[in-house]
Amino acid sequence: MLKNTEQRYGSLSIGLHWLTLLLMVAVYGLMEFRDIFPKGSAGRDLMKEYHFMVGLLILALVVARLLVRFGSPSPRILPAPSPLMIKLGHLAHLALYGFLILTPLLGWLLLSAGGKPIPFFGFELPALIGPDDSLKGIIKDLHETLANIGYALIALHAGAALYHHHVLKDNTLTNMLPEKK
Repeated sequence: MLKNTEQRYGSLSIGLHWLTLLLMVAVYGLMEFRDIFPKGSAGRDLMKEYHFMVGLLILALVVARLLVRFGSPSPRILPAPSPLMIKLGHLAHLALYGFLILTPLLGWLLLSAGGKPIPFFGFELPALIGPDDSLKGIIKDLHETLANIGYALIALHAGAALYHHHVLKDNTLTNMLPEKK
């Protein structure tokens, strides 16, 4: 089942969801572990370059996810949560999607403001703005702050899935797991 139904997510949504998680692990790992190389070294520069490229790949993946999300139904949660839980879930998803879109865009703007090339797996993307050293610092601070907030958003998302599964005992988590054959 490729497409979502009112009973469960389709394999496309499930695959995009878990691929996003793997890419998030990669993008954070590339930045957290870049310090194993000295500043200015080829290894460190390569990790930063892959961080940029994977971040932009996440942005492209999120666009695909949104197209799938708005082009197909979301499965019903059974048993149905309270209206407050539904509203909190919508707010959490809005925050996650905002994070997944804004963080890579800020990275793209950061490279642009720094006058650096924007690599994307053998291609070079156009700059979004011209070089601007004063704006570069602001964008860098925003990008890093949002990335740090991302840790909390990811933890909240995972915690909510576990809460739905173990406390509320609904089908939220199981709807996003691949079907057992």
